[in-house]
Amino acid sequence: MQDLTFETILAVFEEIFGRALFWAMVAAAVIVTLAYLYVLIRDRSVSWKKFLWAQLSMPLGALAAVWFVMVMTRSRISDLGGPVDVIVFLGVAALGAVGAAILVYTVEGLIRGKRTP
Repeated sequence: MQDLTFETILAVFEEIFGRALFWAMVAAAVIVTLAYLYVLIRDRSVSWKKFLWAQLSMPLGALAAVWFVMVMTRSRISDLGGPVDVIVFLGVAALGAVGAAILVYTVEGLIRGKRTP
């Protein structure tokens, strides 16, 4: 593998997660992102209460993302071999944290609706 192309990355993710699960995760990410944008446009401002709950959910999202990837790849923390592995590990945790925050904010916005002052 001399060239890192978009097709190569897609093939690697499909191999790790399986084709159906990978594309289901992509679809879920698109749906949650569109719902998040809908909530932000509808409310026209950030709700600080929802934002607080979203921030509090971030550590759980980071742990869940790391656990999920480790289960799917059949890995353990002792399998981390070097700096690049640690960077990927931290990147997965960061993306899981951000994803959890967006998900919690969106779900709260959709369930509770827009609050009028």
